[in-house]
Amino acid sequence: MRSFLVISSLVVGAGVIFQKRYKLLNMLLAVTVIRRTVVAVSMNLPYVRNKILPSILGRSAS
Repeated sequence: MRSFLVISSLVVGAGVIFQKRYKLLNMLLAVTVIRRTVVAVSMNLPYVRNKILPSILGRSAS
């Protein structure tokens, strides 16, 4: 009975987080330190630098 309660609580919690994911993401990225960290980490990923950054800056990807 206890394991059923724990599992069902996890499922309901995951569903709520999934439904509110954009609101949670906006709340997290509103914090300057977290936003700067996310940007710095994402700029270290080759896919972001090679594919997304040129399209943001209006340059052609080479």
